[in-house]
Amino acid sequence: MIDKLIPRNALAWIILGLFTLVAPHAGRLPLWVLVVYVVAALWRIQVYRGRWSFPGRWVKVALTVSACVGIFASYGSLIGLEPTVALLLTAFGLKLTELVSKKDAYVLIFLGYFICITEFLFSQDILIVLYSLFNVVLITSALVALHQPGQQRFSMRPLKRATVMLAQAFPLMVVLFFLFPRIGPLWTVPVKSHSAKTGVSDFLKPGDISNLSQSADVAFRVKFEGEIPPASELYWRGLVMSKLEEGAWRTLGFFDVPAKERRQAAVENIGEPLRYSVLMEPTQQRWLYGLRYASSPSPGVIKTPDYRLFTLVQLEDEYQYDVETWPATALETELTPWREKTELDLPEAAGNPQTRRLARELRTGVGSDEEFVRSVMGYFTEQPFFYTLQPPLLGEDPMDEFLFQTRRGFCEHYAYAFVMMMRAAGVPARIVAGYMGGEVNPVNRTVIVHQFDAHAWAEVWLEGQGWVRADPTAAVAPDRIEYGLEVAMEEEGSFLSSSPLSPLRYRGINWLNSARLRYDALTYQWQAWVVNFNSDQQYKLLSDVFGEVSARKFVAVLLGTWALVLLPVGLSLLLRRPIHRLSLPDKHYLRFCDRLASMGMVRDPGEAPGDFARRAIRKFPSLEKEVIDITNRYQGLAYLPEQSAGMDATSRTAELGRSVRKFQFARP
Repeated sequence: MIDKLIPRNALAWIILGLFTLVAPHAGRLPLWVLVVYVVAALWRIQVYRGRWSFPGRWVKVALTVSACVGIFASYGSLIGLEPTVALLLTAFGLKLTELVSKKDAYVLIFLGYFICITEFLFSQDILIVLYSLFNVVLITSALVALHQPGQQRFSMRPLKRATVMLAQAFPLMVVLFFLFPRIGPLWTVPVKSHSAKTGVSDFLKPGDISNLSQSADVAFRVKFEGEIPPASELYWRGLVMSKLEEGAWRTLGFFDVPAKERRQAAVENIGEPLRYSVLMEPTQQRWLYGLRYASSPSPGVIKTPDYRLFTLVQLEDEYQYDVETWPATALETELTPWREKTELDLPEAAGNPQTRRLARELRTGVGSDEEFVRSVMGYFTEQPFFYTLQPPLLGEDPMDEFLFQTRRGFCEHYAYAFVMMMRAAGVPARIVAGYMGGEVNPVNRTVIVHQFDAHAWAEVWLEGQGWVRADPTAAVAPDRIEYGLEVAMEEEGSFLSSSPLSPLRYRGINWLNSARLRYDALTYQWQAWVVNFNSDQQYKLLSDVFGEVSARKFVAVLLGTWALVLLPVGLSLLLRRPIHRLSLPDKHYLRFCDRLASMGMVRDPGEAPGDFARRAIRKFPSLEKEVIDITNRYQGLAYLPEQSAGMDATSRTAELGRSVRKFQFARP
């Protein structure tokens, strides 16, 4: 029974691993789950000290039911990624209270390995990976300590042993990462909840983007093949909003578009394309981002009739795709009747009569649609409008209040008002939502686009030119377009005001900013080459290194690299293994055993010399004297050193050798 008990040292490592495993999940767990962990650890410690007892059957049932009810109350469901992981973590904590034997410890430790993986369902950042490796070391230390009975004091020796074991496994892990076939998932991971920040949404009301611009999170990173265009040209189109209903601009759904209008109109590409790669953060949405008239050769990326990019699957993880862009290409120089009607639609229910009246007045004073666009832009420039991250709330007719009363707004206010005025005057127009600009990282020449770069602008359709970008924000706050949001908000002081600890607020401190950019460059490489390493990249890598890839060659390379990796590890273990050298009496006795084996009398593994001698005598009675003599001489040298210490051991060993040599010629 004693060998089934958990050593104190192992229990300490298990409790330590319990808290390090739950730490990265703490921000997304209800507070009561963390309380469960503390109570469970204290309970088990008190049980070990003999002051409390293990929970009874009905107590365990009550705790299990309470945990399920608590998860349902906290998340509103037991189905989904967050509640499932929370339920698993709660069970992991409660399991500690019934940790009795080594069997229970094995269950808890192996469950700990699985929980370590669950963090990757939420983030695959390089810091999370390093922390998870640290957790694996701690769990393995608990496993090592479990196999060291008698260790009743906390010791760091299991940590050292676990580190060495994992270091020996690391080369094999690298080989498996690059060479093991990339097989599709065997099951579906539940979708994350949409409570997280997902970036630009598919509808727009005044105040939506100004709220998003308070976030310093990265939206995506871009790597250009050649020179990076100026920041004023980096308009990252994501959504096109052509429908105004209930005070909000919305994108057209699939069934809102007639079947014959669902194909993108053909265009004539002008000039050389810009080529770049986009690495997007998870958004739980399907739309992608690219510059004007973007096309992607990446599989799974589709073009829409309003010249956007999207994918058929929700972006639950980092997603990388290649893009080609022709900025000078004219888009849709001829409008179909349905498209023209859609981009001119301005329901009477949308209200804002003063805005409509102003649009008609400005239109009567100019000759063409292009002049009208310039007239509206001039209106925003000449009137005392202000660009602010803290716009006031608007009422029932929001654009009337904005244009004639508050005159304070963010990009979505100006885009909203501009498109409404265009449509009121009979000019096809729509809102485009996405991001504008980005921060160039000098370390690796990538463009980092943050959530605070979110932007909304307009597109108007002009005869002979097609869809043309019109950004009224540029008329009010040109610094926003040329230098970014931070410079534009410098006087107001509202840039990331809700994130005082964000390193982006301290870009003036050179060493801190340099460290941030270097880490971001490392993050880009990690996500591009490790997180997004898929079957296509694996095949390309193997083709570049080994030429044409066949099944036979692939298996040979896989087994060969395994051998190259495991052979040094195996040799090092063999060389470090202590070699037991046989003494001369042992050698003599083994020759005696070999002689009996040749006569049909084989010694059992671990059989004592005396027992073996008695069996041999029963089979060969005529050799009783010789067998007893050799056995006694060997036992006297090997097992009774205190009786032979005063005698000449060398001479006794020689006598044993002579007896064995004589026995080798004996006949039963």
